[in-house]
Amino acid sequence: MKKLVNHPEAVVREMLEGMVLAHPHIVKQVEGTTVLVRTHAPIQGKVGLVSGGGSGHEPSHAGFVGTGMLDGAVAGEVFTSPTPDQVLEAIKAVNGGKGVLLIIKNYSGDLMNFEMAGELAEAEGIPVRKVIVNDDVAVEDSLYTTGRRGIAGTIFVHKIAGALAESGASLEEVERVANKVIQQVRSMGMALTPCTIPAAGTPGFSIGENEMEIGMGIHGEPGIERIAIAPADDVATTLVNHVLEDMKLTSGDRVAVLINGLGGTPLMELYIVNRKVAALLQDQGIQIHDTYVGEYMTSLEMAGCSVTLLKLDDELTELLDAPAQTIAWKKERRNPSGDTRE
Repeated sequence: MKKLVNHPEAVVREMLEGMVLAHPHIVKQVEGTTVLVRTHAPIQGKVGLVSGGGSGHEPSHAGFVGTGMLDGAVAGEVFTSPTPDQVLEAIKAVNGGKGVLLIIKNYSGDLMNFEMAGELAEAEGIPVRKVIVNDDVAVEDSLYTTGRRGIAGTIFVHKIAGALAESGASLEEVERVANKVIQQVRSMGMALTPCTIPAAGTPGFSIGENEMEIGMGIHGEPGIERIAIAPADDVATTLVNHVLEDMKLTSGDRVAVLINGLGGTPLMELYIVNRKVAALLQDQGIQIHDTYVGEYMTSLEMAGCSVTLLKLDDELTELLDAPAQTIAWKKERRNPSGDTRE
């Protein structure tokens, strides 16, 4: 195993310490926990947003803690759900008096532990709501889930729900818009290589030198088929066609596009994928409002990518475009003159 770590059992703790040291103006750590929250949390009179899951998906989830997105993120061990007591600490740390929304990816461990933490928080008088992200169109059920998996589309839920919460909206309003995003976002991924959990020391699965897996999950869960390596255009076409088949978009619809790297894929390759995705959508008459290319929800050092489409309306567009400041959310925006700004 070749990894730049000290001790496998310390990777999460040392990662979080390093993040806080690098970005103290954005995040702080709740003492004695694996929870990162906004530096000025809790923010009174604002709905708190908490997400999280197993580590190894960086920059998710702590990378999206900050103004206009999450208030807190809980880091479990690598590919392992955080415990209920850790999630509870996050809820308490971000509660500003208007309640807390839990944004949960649809994995059995996350569901069980986040829901248990929410019940414990409500017993302490904190209003809690939850939404469950299930954007992966590849697999309906797996060893990890009942129903679809939650993958990179979760980032759009963080961004849009976070923008509405930042405006002072109620817990019910933030829950509503988060569910609206979930209903209108779909993703599908693929992998070229496996990844290695530090504590295991060996790859989590094997894949041939000349093979790729279509529909693979972010923990290495099986996809829909394993095929010979194909050109980027063919891969992009396969992923987009599966997403479009599920979404039923029509000419004139407007979308946001996320081309997400899984940790070991150069930006060069992600932009090549995006080139074909844009052409496919243009051919269908689908308007692209904005495109995001980079690493948003990874799988350690796995080579591969996912494609996410979010169907937009005026409300979602305004919230997507609202300003945000986190470690990982960096996006140029255009003003009416056509110039760019952060």
